[in-house]
Amino acid sequence: MDLLNQPIMVKKKYKCPICDKLLPDMDNPHSPFCSERCKLVDLEAWLKGRYIVPGEQADTEGEHEENGWNGENE
Repeated sequence: MDLLNQPIMVKKKYKCPICDKLLPDMDNPHSPFCSERCKLVDLEAWLKGRYIVPGEQADTEGEHEENGWNGENE
């Protein structure tokens, strides 16, 4: 068998998008993050509006009233 003609399998190294820690593989339960903590830090950033998805601003004026919600406490 000619080893020079065999495809070389290279494992790509991934970094956690929050802390930049190298991840050994993508088979961890917190993927693509390195830990539950980094996963929750990312979720918090989404919930607080730190990430923005590009696109046109949605026109939601009057939408809540149409659905029966006026912003007041029940």
